[in-house]
Amino acid sequence: MTPVYMDYNATTPVASEVASEMLPYITEYFGNPSSGHIYGAKTKDAVIRGRQQVADLLGCLPKEIVFTSGGSEADNLALKGIVYANKNPNGHIITSQIEHPAILNTCKSLEQQGYQVTYLPVDHTGTINPEDVRKAVTKDTVLITIMHANNEVGTIQSLSQIGEIAREQNICFHTDAAQSVGKIPTRVDELKVDLLTLAGHKFYGPKGIGALYVRSGINIEPLICGASQEGGLRAGTENVAGIVGLGKACQLAVQEMEQRVTEMTELGRLFYQLLAKGIPGVVLNGHPENKLPNTWNISFQGINAAELLAVVPEVAASTGSACHHGSQTLSPVLAAMGIEKERGMSSIRFSLGCETNREQVLHAAEIIIARVKNILGKEG
Repeated sequence: MTPVYMDYNATTPVASEVASEMLPYITEYFGNPSSGHIYGAKTKDAVIRGRQQVADLLGCLPKEIVFTSGGSEADNLALKGIVYANKNPNGHIITSQIEHPAILNTCKSLEQQGYQVTYLPVDHTGTINPEDVRKAVTKDTVLITIMHANNEVGTIQSLSQIGEIAREQNICFHTDAAQSVGKIPTRVDELKVDLLTLAGHKFYGPKGIGALYVRSGINIEPLICGASQEGGLRAGTENVAGIVGLGKACQLAVQEMEQRVTEMTELGRLFYQLLAKGIPGVVLNGHPENKLPNTWNISFQGINAAELLAVVPEVAASTGSACHHGSQTLSPVLAAMGIEKERGMSSIRFSLGCETNREQVLHAAEIIIARVKNILGKEG
C-alpha cells in the first residue's frame, strides 16, 4: 500500500483540474504578457483571469493582488516594503514568537539594519493576546505582522481584533496566511488586514507561485526593480502557467471550502480519537477548538518523534515544521508555548488534505498504535 500522506501543511499535490488548466500555458501559449501582439494578448488575458480568481477568494479587488514566487517572497515584500516606504530610521515592527521563518528571519534582517522588532509571547495553546499587541505599540510602530494560523500546531489567531487595534493606531497590519488560505475562510475585510500572504503549493496549486494582497492606498517599496509588471511592485516577466494554476486553485477553494472544512474536521477528530484511545499519554498541542481543521500536532509520551517516524514508513508526517525536518532541537513554536522539551521532542504534526480518506486514517492510526506499543514494550 502506498504510504499515507499526512504532511499537507508542508506541501500539497497539484490538483488535476489545476494541472489541466496550466498545461496549455506550458506547451502552447508561450507569449510574453507585455507583448502587444496576439501571442501576448492570450497570456495577458490568462494573467488577468488568474488575478480575478485570487481576488474572488480573498474578497478584494484584482488590482490589490501582487503575484510573487511564493509565500517567502510575499512576506519579504510586505515587511521590507512597508518599513522601507515609511522612511523612519527608528521603524518598529510587532510580530510573534511563533511566526514562520520567512517572517522571523526577515525581522532579524531588519534588526541588523537598525530597525526595532517586538516578538510577542503566546499562551500554552499558541494564542496571542490582542491586548499584548496594543501594549507593544510605540510612536515608531509602522507594521504589525501576525500569522493567521500556525503551520505547526494549527492555532488560529484573532486577526480581526488585532486589526481593530491596528486601525485605531493607523498602523499597517499584515498576516502570513499561507497555512489558512484554501482551508478556512480568509476574506480580507473580515480579517481586517492591509496585507496578506498566500502560497499556491499549500492548497493544491503549483510551487513557485504566490501572492501578496496589498490594500488600495497602502504604500510599499518594491524589492525587485525593473519593468512595470505587477503595478510596479514586482518586476519580471510573469509566471503565466503558475498564475493560471494559482487562479484555478483559488477557484476550487471557493467552490469546495465548506466541504473541505467539514471533511477535514471529521477525519482529523477520528484520527486523534483513535490514537488517544489506543495509546496512553497522547496529548494534543495547540488550541483544542480554534485551530485549522486539518492540523493535529500530537505528543506521544515516552517516545522520540523522529525515532517513531523512522519505524513508521507507511505514514508520511513531520516532526514539527517541514522547514526544521531532521532537527533534534525543540521546535521554537512549542518552546514559545511553554511545552517542556520531553513532550516537545515526542510531538508529530499530522496534516490532512483533500485526498485523505477514512480508510487511510484508520490504516495510519492502526500502524502508529502498533509501533508505539512495540517501542514502549521493548523499553519496558
